[in-house]
Amino acid sequence: MKFSTIVLDLDGTLLNSMKQVSERNLVAILNCYNKGMRIIFATARPPRAVRWFLPEQLLDIGSFVYYNGAQVICRKSNTEFNESIPSSITSEILDYCLNHDPEVELTMEVRDEWFSLRELDYSTRMNVKANPIVKSLEELKQHDATKILLSGCNQIQALTWKFGQQVNIVVTDNNQLIQIMPLNASKERAITRLCNIYGVGLDSVIIFGDDHNDLGLFETPVYSIAMGNSIIELKEIADEITESNDQDGVAIILERLCR
Repeated sequence: MKFSTIVLDLDGTLLNSMKQVSERNLVAILNCYNKGMRIIFATARPPRAVRWFLPEQLLDIGSFVYYNGAQVICRKSNTEFNESIPSSITSEILDYCLNHDPEVELTMEVRDEWFSLRELDYSTRMNVKANPIVKSLEELKQHDATKILLSGCNQIQALTWKFGQQVNIVVTDNNQLIQIMPLNASKERAITRLCNIYGVGLDSVIIFGDDHNDLGLFETPVYSIAMGNSIIELKEIADEITESNDQDGVAIILERLCR
């Protein structure tokens, strides 16, 4: 088989619009795994959300890239890697955002815990089972953040100009969500690190994705598959385009690979 490893984004890729893994996608992934292919799930989501959305069969076989690469768990070596934004930079970012827009929806992830400045109900909009824990600004400033999230903020250019040398900033979810990660956190860095552990080259990896946080990985020597619902920028550089996440686009490709 040409490919040794399958990398799967979740939202907009493996998960359908109901945030479910279809039976066809599940069977296709398990079939590839049983034929010797490694499975990596690479997502912007935290560990708790991955446990909510993925069936047990997939949780048992995969390695995981969370928070766009800020946290990585490798099954082969039973090891975990973490990146974080130092509290000094976290504090600067929080002050900057709140000074420009005191009403901005700002939340923070810290090692699978979710915090916010005020009570927010994300149960429907972000498909979560629990809302963030409210903390004071001074408490938030004390944390080395795994990720900072800004909803409904239009300060991307200003943020990138001021903090782009200190953190990794991407915009996703139809430009409605700004994700601020540690500088060295990205899907491409995480996957490269995992491949070094596995002892395989990136040219033996097949990656499925749909949004801006997949762009860097698509620019590496992997074989890249853009979903039918992907952003245009991803489709333009993909090796192949499959059907949408609601049409089992992942399974369509994997069934062809693992006949």
